[in-house]
Amino acid sequence: MEPIAVTADAEEFTCNAYLVVGDATTLVDAGTMPGVDDVIADALDDAGADGLDRVVVTHQHYDHVEELDAVVDRFDPRVFAYADHPHRDVALEDGDEMLVGNEPCDVVYTPGHADDHVSLVGEERLYSGDVVVYNDGAFDDGSFGRTDMDGQSRERLIESLHEILDRMPDTTEAMFPGHGDAYRAADGPDTVREVIERATERAERREPKYPDE
Repeated sequence: MEPIAVTADAEEFTCNAYLVVGDATTLVDAGTMPGVDDVIADALDDAGADGLDRVVVTHQHYDHVEELDAVVDRFDPRVFAYADHPHRDVALEDGDEMLVGNEPCDVVYTPGHADDHVSLVGEERLYSGDVVVYNDGAFDDGSFGRTDMDGQSRERLIESLHEILDRMPDTTEAMFPGHGDAYRAADGPDTVREVIERATERAERREPKYPDE
């Protein structure tokens, strides 16, 4: 089943949170939208799903975890995260494999934007969090996570982009990032790999991403 962007109607700043219904019904990130648990409940009902099995946290910046309390209280899912968190049930490590909906995904450790950042790489889909996005106001067709704040590293993020490219199969045809629009190769001019390669080239220029950096 196609991932559902449950924060699509948010009026406040939030990440994209994706509900993926399947054998292991999964929420990728929780976002900051008040009432997102109601949206999730409605989507589960519409899909005929029994409940929410798990939440995967790509990283613990506030815009990705602020509504995690509400989601856990409502659905009691298992929470998977790289770094420690009061709700974490399973510690993710690079190289783990986990089911997201019906798709097995590899856990790829991708720091640079955040020390605890992971991406989920499947045969068909990439859940990239904030390490690489399609459009974000800086670039419209392949961009990278910001690295100008304390604890962030452009050099480490560049390494993470190459790690995704090395471990992502050519069959991956859709990217679901933490911000901006999802990208589907079927709807655009480029493959997902070409989008990430373009983002990598831009990151490697080592120029400020935003004018105020």
